[in-house]
Amino acid sequence: MNAIPTVILNDGAWFPELGLGTYNLRGEEGIEAMVAAIDSGYRLLDTAVNYENEREVGEAVRRSGVDREKLLVTSKIPGRHHGRQEAIDSIKGSLDLLGLDRIDLHLIHWPNPSVGRYVETWRGMIEARDQGLVRSIGVSNFTEDQLTELIEETGVAPAVNQVELHPYFPQEALRAFHRTHGIRTESWSPLARRSELLTEQLIHELATVHDVTPTQVVLRWHSQLGSTPIPKSADPDRQRENADVFGFTLTDDQVAVISALERGRLWDGDPLTHEEM
Repeated sequence: MNAIPTVILNDGAWFPELGLGTYNLRGEEGIEAMVAAIDSGYRLLDTAVNYENEREVGEAVRRSGVDREKLLVTSKIPGRHHGRQEAIDSIKGSLDLLGLDRIDLHLIHWPNPSVGRYVETWRGMIEARDQGLVRSIGVSNFTEDQLTELIEETGVAPAVNQVELHPYFPQEALRAFHRTHGIRTESWSPLARRSELLTEQLIHELATVHDVTPTQVVLRWHSQLGSTPIPKSADPDRQRENADVFGFTLTDDQVAVISALERGRLWDGDPLTHEEM
């Protein structure tokens, strides 16, 4: 399996092109699953206060035996912790549960627009970064307008915006905004929450062409869009399959036709030739 490559964020920090989602990985089984992923080459573990497994993530980091500087832990501030001081206190609470001396990337989990305190929360995160509690700061589920407000009010662009992104919802306009402002796109639900994505004939045709699995096709599509997917799996074999997507390359046309699944499912079932794909 090829090593998972990294990119450099707008704050100079490194960031993997693929990570592990840890939602529902709890208890001893969850720790073992995360350690297995690290053993397989994962270097990014994505958690959140709302996942209620920060303690397990920290324990997996310690048990892995991998140098702490080579692992990146993400956590997130929930909507109930919005506000400047509330954000700082939330980060300290996450650090206590993780048992780590810093969080590598911390995100605002949701803009919580009905409350309207995400700019205050962002200011608190900037302070926490300046205090060394976190290395990089970002957001999740933010729109272009909300990102613009953060940047205009504070002068600090998020390093990452983690959003729902998959072939049924490719977020073209938002990704273009991210590129313009140097924000790294990160994909949650990268395989879509509807299981039919992996049964699409197009995806199977491309998997046959590249001698990979449908899952690998979709995850490679994310990477070539310039987004970091964070698929969730507790199964070591599936974890290895998910991470082994850097040994082949989709053509630009293949990336485009996968993205077209969003626009009324343009794929009509007629197989493309290998040359066309």
